[in-house]
Amino acid sequence: MAEYQNLNLSAAHTGIFAELPIVKSATTSRVVVNNPLLRVVVFAFDTGQELTEHATPRAVIVQLNSGKMSFTIYGEESTLDAGDIVYLAPGTPHALRALEPCHLTLTLVDTAYNAE
Repeated sequence: MAEYQNLNLSAAHTGIFAELPIVKSATTSRVVVNNPLLRVVVFAFDTGQELTEHATPRAVIVQLNSGKMSFTIYGEESTLDAGDIVYLAPGTPHALRALEPCHLTLTLVDTAYNAE
């Protein structure tokens, strides 16, 4: 896991897709933000790449930045196009498969985090 960043440190992250090109027959990722409250990860998927069903204890927001993807929640499949967003409550089982080369941004939120 990437080292935690200071929660009070604001930053602009640029050039992410240029640094994370689509790799033939692969899935690659880069952690952009990682602090006790949020974890933001950018993924690059080639066509046919997938993440099998899994769940996380954090709330999840997925935004498909480019391409087309099959996204399954509780066994129900949806097709996502660039710009589409998915919200998952903590513990929701989900899976995904790239229908064409794509980039997505995953944001994990620790709903139990208390800064006090």
